[in-house]
Amino acid sequence: MRPSFVNRVTLLRHAPAIGAIATCVLITAAVFAPTLGFGFLNWDDPWYVINNDLIKSWSPSNLFHIATDNVARNYAPLTILSLLIDHTLSGLNPAGYHVTNYLLHLLNVALVYMLVRQVTGNSTVSFITTLVFAIHPVQVETVAWVSSRKGLLSSAFMLGSLLYWLKQDRSGYDEVKGIGFLTAALLCKASAVVIPPIVFTYDVLVRRKTVGESIARQVLPMFLCIQLILMTMTAQTTIVGGIRSHIGMSKLQLLWIDSLLLWKYLVMTFWPQNLCVLYDLQVTGIPVILTLCSIAWIAIAAFAWRYRNRFPLLVWAAATWFWLLFPVLNFFPITTLMNDRYLYLPIIPVVAMAAYGLLWLSSYMTSHASTRQVTAFAMAAPWILALTIGTINYLPVFRTDSALWTYTKEKAGTLAVVQIQYALSKKNENDLEPAIDSLNYALTHCNPDQYDVERIQRMLAEWSNQQPTISAL
Repeated sequence: MRPSFVNRVTLLRHAPAIGAIATCVLITAAVFAPTLGFGFLNWDDPWYVINNDLIKSWSPSNLFHIATDNVARNYAPLTILSLLIDHTLSGLNPAGYHVTNYLLHLLNVALVYMLVRQVTGNSTVSFITTLVFAIHPVQVETVAWVSSRKGLLSSAFMLGSLLYWLKQDRSGYDEVKGIGFLTAALLCKASAVVIPPIVFTYDVLVRRKTVGESIARQVLPMFLCIQLILMTMTAQTTIVGGIRSHIGMSKLQLLWIDSLLLWKYLVMTFWPQNLCVLYDLQVTGIPVILTLCSIAWIAIAAFAWRYRNRFPLLVWAAATWFWLLFPVLNFFPITTLMNDRYLYLPIIPVVAMAAYGLLWLSSYMTSHASTRQVTAFAMAAPWILALTIGTINYLPVFRTDSALWTYTKEKAGTLAVVQIQYALSKKNENDLEPAIDSLNYALTHCNPDQYDVERIQRMLAEWSNQQPTISAL
């Protein structure tokens, strides 16, 4: 009878956490349910799914290529394997792929609550953070776009790895399991290379370990990360796409621009307005703004360093936000400067800090701990509701090619790649006249680079010959 009694006591002790996780998952499931009826998009989905022969066979030769080949600028064999499983079950029916994305996001919601609860020991901070992570509008791109599978799958393994690594009383067995999850995350997406610096910072700031001891424990994880970086970084420049105007900039120029991007990401976290799959960012001719942004970050970093011993968890959270964004700050070449999906995990530490701020404010309103928690959530509730409405309104943009690029053309129509993708969506609908008009507009008004000029000219030559035939239909 005793084991049964112990199990019941354990279940009762964890009941509030289980209830909080279930609430977050159910709300997320309801908000993102429309994605299950979405289609493929002409933005990377042809590379990853529609025209990708690697996901269409379980032959030994094909499995070898999955394990060794880069796909669409990424070495991500586990991601491609997940798409192979989807294709086996669903063929080219997009519903099956969207179901997997949907379920992965729900899994990540549960993992986020578990991780934040473990690190902070505070159920209110965990609940607010998880709910915002779950329903934030910037997550729409990651969940509703099949090609963002790599981010969802990698995030699940990263969160699993951190659940083992971020323990005050971490054992050697925990570290082994953490390395196992890290390896899986690296085989989904290269951005998982940030796990070792996140853990190193945690060990030094929060666990109060020496720098030498903390570095020693990250030798093997860092070795794995370096191997992954070497395998994938060349593919980022050998396959063209996206926006390439920043590719030739020096690291100092990119660092200057990053100071502005970090502020933009921070604003997007709290006030996600005018979201878009691509952004036409002004990064030249604004030296004063870039200088002020840089000075502000230097001041914040100096402040954090000064108070690192007084507020170790908050300083670590701020450092973790930076580490999670580091892979997309163009120190390693990528073809876009800024995307919503880059905030998928970085939202977590920022919102957790904000939730702590709400608890601190509520302490001035009431002296009772339980009342403070209710007050903190009541203050967060209008923001959470606004984010939920924003996500519900933004989701239909990703339903079809035409919806995505019609919307994006209104937001960032000065980008040549946007006009090209809009033209392709119209071509797929056999509506050739606006497609050709869009290509001509890109040539004359969007300052395309040489690659895009050549691509547009090839498309115009081909489509102009087809126009009478399609018109006759």
